[in-house]
Amino acid sequence: MTTHTDFRAFRIHNDAAGYRGGIETMNTAALSAGEVLVKVAYSSVNYKDALAGTGKGKILRQYPLNGGVDASGVVVASTDPKFKEGDPVLCTGSGLSETRDGGYGEYIRLPSTWTIPLPTGLSLRESMILGTAGFTAALALLRMQDNRQTPALGPIAVTGASGGVGMLAIDIFSRAGYAVHAISGKADHFDVLRNLGAVECIDRHQLVFSGKPMDSARFGGALDNVGGAMLAGLLPLIEPYGNVAICGNAGGIAFESTVMPFIIRGASLLGIASAGTARDLRDQVWQHLASDWKPAHLDRIATREVTLEQLPEVFGRMLAGDSFGRTVVRVGKV
Repeated sequence: MTTHTDFRAFRIHNDAAGYRGGIETMNTAALSAGEVLVKVAYSSVNYKDALAGTGKGKILRQYPLNGGVDASGVVVASTDPKFKEGDPVLCTGSGLSETRDGGYGEYIRLPSTWTIPLPTGLSLRESMILGTAGFTAALALLRMQDNRQTPALGPIAVTGASGGVGMLAIDIFSRAGYAVHAISGKADHFDVLRNLGAVECIDRHQLVFSGKPMDSARFGGALDNVGGAMLAGLLPLIEPYGNVAICGNAGGIAFESTVMPFIIRGASLLGIASAGTARDLRDQVWQHLASDWKPAHLDRIATREVTLEQLPEVFGRMLAGDSFGRTVVRVGKV
C-alpha cells in the first residue's frame, strides 16, 4: 500500500479554540515518526485515556495527538527488517497518547524498539483486553516474584478489584498459583470476582484498619490500585518479606506510614510504572501473558466493545466511577 493514506482518528487538540477531542480525517504522512506503520484493529480504554480524552488530567505533553495508550494491528510497511508486511503486532504505553500518536486511529506509526510481535497464544483482540491494564498487573507479578514473592507467603490482596487492572490481576495471580483476596467497594460484583478466581472478597467500606504501625499479618503481599489510606492500611498487614506493588492512586497520591513494616518485617514497596518499561521486561511480560499467566476469563473481563464514535460516552462513565471490567475499542478491519 502507499504510505500516504487518509484515515479516521480520535484526535485531541489544545489550542486557541480550547481543549477538545473528536473524530477527524488525517493522513498517515502526519503521524508521529517511526519505522513501523501499522493498520490498527483494536485498542482499549484505560483511566488515563479518559483523562486525556476529556482534558480532566494532564496526560498529553504535546498537541495535537491521537488518543489511546494501547494498539494492536497488522504491519503494512516497515523500514526495519525485523518487521514485514502482514506481521501482527501490539504496543502499550511507550509514549502513546502522551508524546506521540496513539491507538485511536485506523493507522499508527511506531518505533520498532517499542513494537511487540504478537506472541503465539494471543489474538489481536485478546491483547487489547489485556492492554496496559493486563500488562501492569503482570509486570507487578514479575517484579514481586523477582523480589522473592511466593504463594507460600500467603494470599495476595488486590485493591480496586472491580477495575480493569484489578479484575485481570485476580485472574493472572490465580493462574500463577496465588490465593487472591479481592478488595472492592462494589459488593454487587463479588460473584463475578469469585468467578475470576478470588478466594475471598472484602467490602472496602467495611474494611477497618487499626492505625497501628504494625498489626497481625494478614496478606503475603498486595497489588494496590488505590494508594492513599488504603496503601497505608495495607502495609502493617503484610507478612515478613512480602511485597506491595503500587500501580494506581485512585485514593490519593499521599499516604501516611512508618518505617516499621520495612525494617521489622522486611516488607518491600514496589512502584509499577508500566508506560516506560524496558523492552526486555516487556518481552518477558507478554510471553507470560500469552502462556502460563494468560487469564482464563478474558471474555468475561471484556464487558464492552465500542467504536471510536462511542469514546466520549465511555470516558464520561469511567470518570464518574460507573465502569466495570475492560472496554475494547474496535478501530478497524485487518
